[in-house]
Amino acid sequence: MQDKRRHVRIRFAKPLPAYVGIKGQNVRAELHNISLGGALLSTDLALAMGDRFGMEFALQGMGIDTVPTVVSRVGEMVGIRFDLGPATEIQLEGAIADSLRNGIASVLSMHTIGGRKVMRIAGALNQSLRNDFHHALDKMGVAEIDLSEVSVADAEGLALCRMAAEKRGVVVERLSPAIALLWKAA
Repeated sequence: MQDKRRHVRIRFAKPLPAYVGIKGQNVRAELHNISLGGALLSTDLALAMGDRFGMEFALQGMGIDTVPTVVSRVGEMVGIRFDLGPATEIQLEGAIADSLRNGIASVLSMHTIGGRKVMRIAGALNQSLRNDFHHALDKMGVAEIDLSEVSVADAEGLALCRMAAEKRGVVVERLSPAIALLWKAA
């Protein structure tokens, strides 16, 4: 799970509403994660591999209008690739950064630092990270969790870290100001 992606992928605690359209059909959709390169989308619209379609959504007050391409299927969801113009890319990049800073979204990434596997979490520390969190613990051999970029946390997110520390011996360090008091109280 060492992050080899070109762009940071953020995950939402609750899917982000979007609208998609193709061949005169327009329906509501939901974005489950997003990056500058693309997104994971659920929709009732019948989309096939290679389809290009219209999509609109708003993230942190930024309206994004794009024409992505379907590149994969993940169960009932569709992986899409963006082909953004420079202005839209700058808008989306700012909205992603704001989403992390404001705790609207989360990023979990793995890094090797000094030979140790470090799980780094940015943005919101919450239940939306559960699957990625357990995958990293079970498959990657996490030695440390870095929470220095966490902007907000809830009880479920803190419980994930507490479990890793108590049951797996994972060191939880580098606490952001937003989480330092919560961590001591948990």
